[in-house]
Order: sequence, then structure tokens, then C-alpha cells
Amino acid sequence: MTYNVHRCVGVDRRLDVGRVAAVIAQQKPDIVALQELDVCRPRTGAVDQAHAIAQKLGMHFHFHAAFHVEEEQYGDALLTAAPHKVIKAGPLPGLPSLRAVEPRGALWLELELDGKRLQVLNTHLGLVPHEQRAQATALTGADWTGSRKRNDPPLIMLGDFNATPYNQAYRTLAARFTDARVQAAGPRRTPTFPSRLPMLAIDHVFLDGKVRATRVQTPSGPLARTASDHLPLVVDFDLH
Repeated sequence: MTYNVHRCVGVDRRLDVGRVAAVIAQQKPDIVALQELDVCRPRTGAVDQAHAIAQKLGMHFHFHAAFHVEEEQYGDALLTAAPHKVIKAGPLPGLPSLRAVEPRGALWLELELDGKRLQVLNTHLGLVPHEQRAQATALTGADWTGSRKRNDPPLIMLGDFNATPYNQAYRTLAARFTDARVQAAGPRRTPTFPSRLPMLAIDHVFLDGKVRATRVQTPSGPLARTASDHLPLVVDFDLH
């Protein structure tokens, strides 16, 4: 599952970490990639949201702060109950000339599922097209997935890319990886944003290596439509 949780503030403007955890729990995922988490920020009650959600789900977590000011942090996390190790966590290219642009990063783990190794990379790209293109190029470059070797475990890259299939950033990634939506569902896009009336497919799951998507869905019950401004995107996959 990939899920932009919008600081656990729903479309009803109510802060509710438990509600976000409940949306995730309904799907019983093995792996959860979360974006837009607050950690120890006064605006959301100084809660470590990554830890709180993982605790409610009975999972381990790794959090990567896209930016931090003293104790306050904001960023993305990967959650799983499977044995795992961190491969890399770090920033993506930004636009230093625009101070208002939010820094972005990526988090890359290797897991063991049913005796097989799998790599998972969670990211959240920026909003500015030029920035998105630079970040997509970085993710496919030597500092990130371009360093993968032929015999490396399969890779799932997922997150909020802020890009529809018509954007250059998406096309850069789709040229290198397989879009799980296309593989499992053909041209049907299963949009995720905005949650109340989803029209845009900007959350994606990309695959590389011996991993195949078998089903893609966007849970859209009342809880999911309210808990965040994004719907979660859930992919069933086989390792073969």
C-alpha cells in the first residue's frame, strides 16, 4: 500500500491518527509506504505519527525526514512486519532558489517475504514540473536505482509522485519500470486524488525484476474518503 496521509488530518479537518491506521488495517498489507507524516510537530499535537501508526498496526517502521527544524520533522515512512534492512535514505534534488518549495526524499529497504528478498523504495515528489523531472531522473540514476545489478532482488518503487501519466516525470519512470496499474488492470487508472471525488492518478507503484502485479485497487469506503485527501493505492503482487 502507498498512502499520502496528509499529516493524519482528514478532509473534515480533523486530526485523527487512529483513523488513518484503521484505513490501513482494513487492507491487511504486508508493506505500507506513507507520505506526509508529522513527527513531534506542535501543529499536530507533537505526536510521532510514524511510530503511532506502526504501533497500532503491530509493524516495524523506518522514517525519513524530508526536512526538520530542531525536534520537529516531516517526511515519509515504510512499515512492515517482515525482516528487513535499510539500503538508503536521503534527499532528492530540489529548487534552492524557491525557499517555499518543500524538500523531498526517498527511503529504500530490502525485505524478506516468504523466504524471498524484495526491495521497496518509498518517495514523494515535488509539485513543480521542473523539480519533478529532476527527482525522477535522480531516482533512475546511479545514486539510486541505476546502481541496481542484474541479480539484485526485485524492486517495488511506490509513493506520491504528484504526476499523472501525462507528466514527464511519470514518463521517465515508466520508461524504466513497469507501472503496476497497467500490468494488472490495463488502461484503467484507479485515481487516488482528491479522496472525496478521485479524478487524478498521482500515486503510483512501479515494478522492476521478477515481481508481477495481480490486482490494483483504491479502497474508497467512507473512512478512506475522509481520513486523508488521498485514497490509498493497494497492489497485490507475486514474486516469481
